[in-house]
Amino acid sequence: MVRALVLGGGGVTGVAWEWGLIAGLARRGVVLAGADLVVGTSAGSVVGAQLRSGAPVSRWYEAELAGGGAPEASARFGLGQVARLVWAGGRTRDGRRARARIGALALAARTEPEAARRAVIAARLPGEAWPAGRLRVTAVEASSGEFVVFDAGSGVSLVDAVGASCAVPGVWPPVTIGGRRYVDGGVRSLVNADLAAGARRVVVVAPVTRSFGPMPRLSAQVAGLRAAGARVVVVCPDRAARAAIGRNVLDQGRRAGAARAGYAQAEAVCAAVAAVWG
Repeated sequence: MVRALVLGGGGVTGVAWEWGLIAGLARRGVVLAGADLVVGTSAGSVVGAQLRSGAPVSRWYEAELAGGGAPEASARFGLGQVARLVWAGGRTRDGRRARARIGALALAARTEPEAARRAVIAARLPGEAWPAGRLRVTAVEASSGEFVVFDAGSGVSLVDAVGASCAVPGVWPPVTIGGRRYVDGGVRSLVNADLAAGARRVVVVAPVTRSFGPMPRLSAQVAGLRAAGARVVVVCPDRAARAAIGRNVLDQGRRAGAARAGYAQAEAVCAAVAAVWG
């Protein structure tokens, strides 16, 4: 395996910013769709599934400029919600125990019905079946805190895998798969860049990089990849993109601005990404 693309979590504005960046890079000749492996967490799982569909990059970017296509209500994920997650998961150094505590919070939360949320995820994706090309989608089993990676061989529909990866604790309902319930892969790490182990060239696109408690740090994940011989570049939102994204990553009204900011940022990072991607 030569090239891996890691797409991190960051809400609907993260989806938009990632697509803007990918489209802006493609316009400059750096085509990330050619990755041997795509790793997607939360927002990144949506982008990864869309990217692997084979549809033109411009289709997905233009959809974000139009507000994301299918109608979807905004939700709130601000400092209060983050504080609850930190309180639930930050009181232990045991990563699995911390994830189980956050999972318990998610299981107890009042949210919209699971079926309604599944319909939203399905509307974002090209279909139920896994696309060609290696795609790994992260999630966490809510009761045990077990970190799970879904792929085409898991026997799980793409919609359910992505839905699980996007199930923000306390905001969206956990996703039921085979009698077990799963929450956002970002509960383990908002990026999960270590899943690109074995690749020689790695591009990490991370709308959000912060971590708390026993979460693996992105810096440590990147250091591990480099120690194994990989060339790695990490792209995070610049100042203009952070302003466009705002404080609520689930604000539907900021999708177009976030997408434009990612597209504009591609110019500044193109050389660094191209140097790694080849």
